[in-house]
Amino acid sequence: MSTDLMPNRYTPGEAEVPEREAELIKRRDSVLAASYRLQYRRPVHFVRGEGMWLYDPDGRRYLDFYNNVPCVGHCHPEVNAAMAKQAGLINANTRYLEPKLVNYAERLIATFPSELDRVVFTCTGSESNDLALRIAKLASGNDGVIVSTYAYHGTSAATSMVSPNLGDAVKLSPSVRMVRLPGPAGVPPSEAAAFFEAEVRAAITDLNRRGTGVAALLIDSIFSSDGVWVDPAGFIAGAVAAVREAGGLLIADEVQPGFGRTGAHMWGFERHGIAPDLATLGKPMGNGFPIGAVVGRKAHMDHFGATARYSNTFAGNTIGIACADAVLTILQRDKILDRVLSMADRMRAGLESLAAKSAGIGEIRNAGLFFGVDIGLPDSGAAERRAMALNIVNLMRDNGVLISTTGSNEDTLKIRPPLICEEEHVDRFLVAIESAVNRAVDG
Repeated sequence: MSTDLMPNRYTPGEAEVPEREAELIKRRDSVLAASYRLQYRRPVHFVRGEGMWLYDPDGRRYLDFYNNVPCVGHCHPEVNAAMAKQAGLINANTRYLEPKLVNYAERLIATFPSELDRVVFTCTGSESNDLALRIAKLASGNDGVIVSTYAYHGTSAATSMVSPNLGDAVKLSPSVRMVRLPGPAGVPPSEAAAFFEAEVRAAITDLNRRGTGVAALLIDSIFSSDGVWVDPAGFIAGAVAAVREAGGLLIADEVQPGFGRTGAHMWGFERHGIAPDLATLGKPMGNGFPIGAVVGRKAHMDHFGATARYSNTFAGNTIGIACADAVLTILQRDKILDRVLSMADRMRAGLESLAAKSAGIGEIRNAGLFFGVDIGLPDSGAAERRAMALNIVNLMRDNGVLISTTGSNEDTLKIRPPLICEEEHVDRFLVAIESAVNRAVDG
């Protein structure tokens, strides 16, 4: 496992940086805290975005195949118009009667299984997961949380303590148990469900023996931080049943797979044929405007509401709701999920064609427009695979196409373009990745 807190980052002296950017980096470092990182070996400097493209100060454009936040494209005019219109009226909180808040809540809930019929708004995915953990612990009467071995669920104190992805220096809660996924463990698909259920049952047994009990199984249904392990669909079902038998809840972290990212469904958990007890939303919900939510079952929400107050000044503010409403309208009206499926098929076919020609491409995994592509030559070690993946990412950056890496060794390419991508964008990406892979393989 990589111990680097952000492998695909700028390191002073590693690559030549133009004078303009070098001066900006110097000024930045003089005022910003050391916890910040710049992405790519040569940092990118953007001044505007439009649709699938980001533009630097010289007008050079970069194709964004990395950013899942602007799910309907950078600076979508309809979202911007909704934001500006509402900002010119009022920006209020949820303590006042506001019909747009209720209208959007009704529309959002209608996209979920009928069991999930209540929503609480937040500002970010981290806040959503933080709140969901509070609800689960109250509902279950337990404290234990089960997560995958390289999960990421947020940056608050509570969510960082359930996020192994953040590195060894960020200590996990004593009530957290990590479970292995069948894919990284080398388990064949036919045994995946049984393996994952056994992992979760062992974690439950340990939590019960220690008097902690299990409050929740918290998962991102495409396990994006673990390396995008999406199949076989349904492999989590037995584990979910085991958690519920033990009195715990299933929290589906939909920050990555939600809002149509998988194409076949609006929500990632639907691929597995299950309905969670709580679903957490964030990043793409407002296309960049910070808004999130927890959607859950009435009984759990009522129990929490009767015993605790959740009043967040900015959560559910009217500007955020206007942005979120515009995003949902675009996704539904423009049949974005159908486009996701067709573009995902085109991208997968191109990647498979490249894999047939290049020894540097390994397994390709995807659910809709979220791809994980394993990198490395046959018999290469972990360090070599990781170095090759990072080389590919940075070669593509230099060629004007943005992606990144994921997984415990950061040797899996993470590819997640805005959902509005079209054939020309997919084809441009495929040309760039083929060139980068060939150069990385040739050394």
